[in-house]
Amino acid sequence: MASAAPLPRVNRVFGAVNIGSFRVSAMIMGQAEDGEMVVLGSSHRKSEGIKRGYVTDMRAATHAIRNAVEKAEANANTSVSSVWIGCAGAGLSSKVASVEIAIGGRRIDEDDIEHLLFAARDHIQPDGRMVLHAQPAHYSLDGAHGIANPSGLHAESLGVDVHVTLAEGAPVRNLIEAVQSAHLDVEGVVASPLAAAYACLSAEERDLGVALVEIGAQVTNVSVHAGGMLLGLRSIAVGSNDITDAIASSLGIRRSQAERLKCVSGSAIATPSDHREMIPVNSPEEEPSGQPARGADEHNRIPRAELVSIVTDRLGALTSEVGKSLKGMGFSGASGGQVVLSGGGAELHGIAEFMQGALGMPVRIGKPPSLRGLPEAHATPGFATLAGLCLYAAEDPVDIRSIGPGYQPTRRYSGLGLVNRVMQAVREYF
Repeated sequence: MASAAPLPRVNRVFGAVNIGSFRVSAMIMGQAEDGEMVVLGSSHRKSEGIKRGYVTDMRAATHAIRNAVEKAEANANTSVSSVWIGCAGAGLSSKVASVEIAIGGRRIDEDDIEHLLFAARDHIQPDGRMVLHAQPAHYSLDGAHGIANPSGLHAESLGVDVHVTLAEGAPVRNLIEAVQSAHLDVEGVVASPLAAAYACLSAEERDLGVALVEIGAQVTNVSVHAGGMLLGLRSIAVGSNDITDAIASSLGIRRSQAERLKCVSGSAIATPSDHREMIPVNSPEEEPSGQPARGADEHNRIPRAELVSIVTDRLGALTSEVGKSLKGMGFSGASGGQVVLSGGGAELHGIAEFMQGALGMPVRIGKPPSLRGLPEAHATPGFATLAGLCLYAAEDPVDIRSIGPGYQPTRRYSGLGLVNRVMQAVREYF
């Protein structure tokens, strides 16, 4: 059997940890001299001490993080001292601030852009929350939006749209402390929908307009992207575990049995044969503990239609909440477009077809891009955010907070000068 082709030599290494309610996953990715991103090692393990994206047991969460990272390090044959971490809970929210300064018709240079971004710092209003990201998305010249790089152009006014992602401070600090207690430094905390977008969405989709629905175990994040940036974000405290719990409750079985049943035989799409097809509630190696599930062995089989009914009932409730979130962000009807599903919940059979029918919009499944070294088991929607964290780290997008407070404009502006710094607007898209 031929051995796998050797991985290229890398000159930059990035570590990432995605701390979910179902599993904690870690990845080590390198960047080769030609810019190619290569997965050196990845791993995952069952989550502990995390509920709905929040740390509920610091010691258990720290142990799970350390264990996942050590496995990834063993697979990569290298170690990392710092990681980027994803944040799916903590009450994520998003807004867009628009800031404008006068240029006076002259040629724009780098100092003007730096001054604009420094001015934009004053327009971040966290309202008592933690700012995860404050990123310039695109620029505008004299009101014309969508300018990628205004340097060298002439204009009367120069503006920028800044995407701001906010979170509750205490839950984020708990995530950071859990990672630090695992003897790792934190390079940065990235909102999960932003990381997933780097893995699942094309540049054209993010420019034209797309919705990303990240279905986690206990949290579903719905985000809208257009003009190259994240424009809106809503979090729903429901996830794929709620489907598992409904199966366990309805059939009187353990959660582990319900999870296996959902993954092996569950579907979001009913078929005519479901009423005739009998499926085992317990796998052959599972011995019922205590009260036998659904009685004796002869009662250990149910019509597949019964399972599909439970799944679609819970999924219908989740899809309804997703639809409300999209409508609240203006992404519906004629203003809607492509919807992309990611997260472990997107691996449910038939979920794209179900949501497409329920939402009335085209829906596809989002997976990590084809990366050299990525194991097949991790090339799935459930690991999109993890891969996206590394891709985000490699790109390291500009954050206006990194512009030092000591910055001073190198020239005085004529006319209105610096007066027109004042315009700020939190815009709703669509």
